[in-house]
Amino acid sequence: MSSSAEALTPVPTQPIATSSGRRSEFSAVEDEPRRRPSLGRRLLGNGPALASFLFLVLLVLVSLTAPWLAPYSPIEQDISQALQAPSWQHWLGMDDLGRDVLSRLLWGTSNSLYASVLAVSTGIVLGVPLGLLIGFVGGRVDEVVSRLIDALLAFPPIVLAIAVTGVLGIGLTNAMLAVGFVFAPHLTRLARAQTLVVKSSLYIEAARSAGATNLQIVLRHVLPNAIQPVLVQVTLMLAIALLAEASLSFLSLGVQPPAASWGGMLARAYSYLELAPGQMYAPGIAIGLTALAFNTLGEFLRAALDPTHQG
Repeated sequence: MSSSAEALTPVPTQPIATSSGRRSEFSAVEDEPRRRPSLGRRLLGNGPALASFLFLVLLVLVSLTAPWLAPYSPIEQDISQALQAPSWQHWLGMDDLGRDVLSRLLWGTSNSLYASVLAVSTGIVLGVPLGLLIGFVGGRVDEVVSRLIDALLAFPPIVLAIAVTGVLGIGLTNAMLAVGFVFAPHLTRLARAQTLVVKSSLYIEAARSAGATNLQIVLRHVLPNAIQPVLVQVTLMLAIALLAEASLSFLSLGVQPPAASWGGMLARAYSYLELAPGQMYAPGIAIGLTALAFNTLGEFLRAALDPTHQG
């Protein structure tokens, strides 16, 4: 009796794998497709990238509120307190002309950020449309312009920036326009490469067959699909532009006295390195942290916008 009862006991069915690797019809629920989290969720889940983003937002707020945050005027001088060490009245000390270092650091934030944005914007305006054009048109135009770009890229960037600044004139705006001119060939080459990839896609041929004009194809299909690598490169160039502003201001080609910028502060502090080495800490750390934030955010965007990246 016991054996026959056991034989009549129903056995729970289990999913059975077929030879093709698929589950049998006994499977109750199919696996849901994995969805890539949104850019905002990925940012919230990435500690270094989130910290970099918040730091850059803080810098923007500081640049907008510097007139109210700065405890003293950035150009007010008191020679009797030149190179004074940090104190309760002057938290970061005084520079060689007796000006409050903290106030100049806060006021210099806007000039340094302005320099980075202006240089990169100039590079985008000059480089990206040209890259889209030569990549889409191809032929003799592509060959000639590509050779000119190769010639520009052969020059050391800082030397080329100094040469362009010499033509345009000394000053922060002219110096950053020169840096943007240096950035343009790199963005042109990147935009051209992405355009060549997108142009060979089947949906471009479909759009052309549907009667779309070349301008419509570029604006609706090529540009949206080629812009992601450019955006990643732009965030990295913001850091390079910040360092370029510091270099040109160090050479007295950028911000002119008595205006404040981090690069200009670093240049003056270097002149008194042996007497007051602490003068270099504040602008140097500000430049380093901001460049690191731009680079970290750029690396995050590189991974987040890459469809082959897992995570």
